[in-house]
Amino acid sequence: MSKRFTSAAEKTAPQPSTAAVQRNKRHGTPTTILSLDLDILCTIFSFLDMFDTVRCSLVCKFWNGIVWSRTLREFYERKHRLALQKGVFHVDLWRGHSTRVAQCRMKKGMVGTGVGDKVIRLWSLDSYKCIEEYSTPETFPLVDFDFDESKIVGLIGTRLCIWRRNGKRSIFPSNEGKFGKGLCMRYIDHEAVVGCDDGTVRIFDMYSRSCSQIIRMHGAPITCLFFGEDQLILSGSISGSITISDPSSVKQVTTLRSNDIRGIRTLCFNPSSQLLFAGSSFGYAYCWDLRTRRQLWDKRVSPSVVYSLHHLQNDTSTLAVGGIDGILRFLNQDDGKIVSCCIMENKFQSSSGSIQRRKGRRLPDDTFENIQTIPTTARPSITCLAVGMKKIVTTHNTNDIRLWKFKDNTFRL
Repeated sequence: MSKRFTSAAEKTAPQPSTAAVQRNKRHGTPTTILSLDLDILCTIFSFLDMFDTVRCSLVCKFWNGIVWSRTLREFYERKHRLALQKGVFHVDLWRGHSTRVAQCRMKKGMVGTGVGDKVIRLWSLDSYKCIEEYSTPETFPLVDFDFDESKIVGLIGTRLCIWRRNGKRSIFPSNEGKFGKGLCMRYIDHEAVVGCDDGTVRIFDMYSRSCSQIIRMHGAPITCLFFGEDQLILSGSISGSITISDPSSVKQVTTLRSNDIRGIRTLCFNPSSQLLFAGSSFGYAYCWDLRTRRQLWDKRVSPSVVYSLHHLQNDTSTLAVGGIDGILRFLNQDDGKIVSCCIMENKFQSSSGSIQRRKGRRLPDDTFENIQTIPTTARPSITCLAVGMKKIVTTHNTNDIRLWKFKDNTFRL
């Protein structure tokens, strides 16, 4: 049974008699928001987007309690899950770079894109406008990047570069920030972790601008990383293994092995469920429970390379997967079953300035078995994806950026 919020005024106010209540009902006394059940209020608030909901939490303590209640959070999670798996959707795309762009990151209503040319751009998902731009030194290619509220950290050539959000740029000194060849990078303030082609992971302190640790994790090049707030480092390699290390002890915690000798291409960890997901070069998705170090499932979800997989923070139901075949798939995190496959239609739905809107289409779950029947123009390779509430941003090694917007029609007042 839902717990009802009770205001201080309600607690101290005298209770009306039964006769008074009946008299008020006969006269049609207006119902106030305080009279509504918590489930009804949560349903109302769930129609707002995340930013408007946060604004509502500042109105009063009563609304704040509703906004941060577990019930409302579960409403949002359910709407997100149903929207991705069953809702209608369209795709907005715009030209984001002069040449190809291969990576995207999404944080707090903004998307960062880069890798391919020598610029990193931050975009507003409300207006699709570029709100910040950061250029790399001309002599260095951009390999990987990440950002937070105050800075952008990029792996350029064989060094790390920091762009302050106020526009100031600095490159790590050559005697500290230079290494053989970095292939991937992840950043959580105040440390950046770089995976190198010699199988080592190097940890850099952003404040002192120095390399604080070098950890041997693989005997082969590192292809992907996950760096969690608990400071555990997870890395995948072309050997097909995943190694977990604890920098505080400078030791490997464990090694997980897949059946794919072509290698692991992408990693994603869900702290809420302690599940680790990986995508391989042979089209497999894997799942391990890090509490038991046991593999829960492995499924071939694509005919070729899985480049990226991701989920909404704290969502324990749906995993978004993209790869070389260009089909956006959604998996059940519990068993790896494909619950939906999506592509963008070639026909324009509408356009506004530089933004093109196209319809989306859902496909049968076993689409990858008949992939050749779908034109490649409708499914360019998905090189990276980032998941937000009822939306997904993808890059395709082209100069455009795509925002997939899903709508759930199952909730009605």
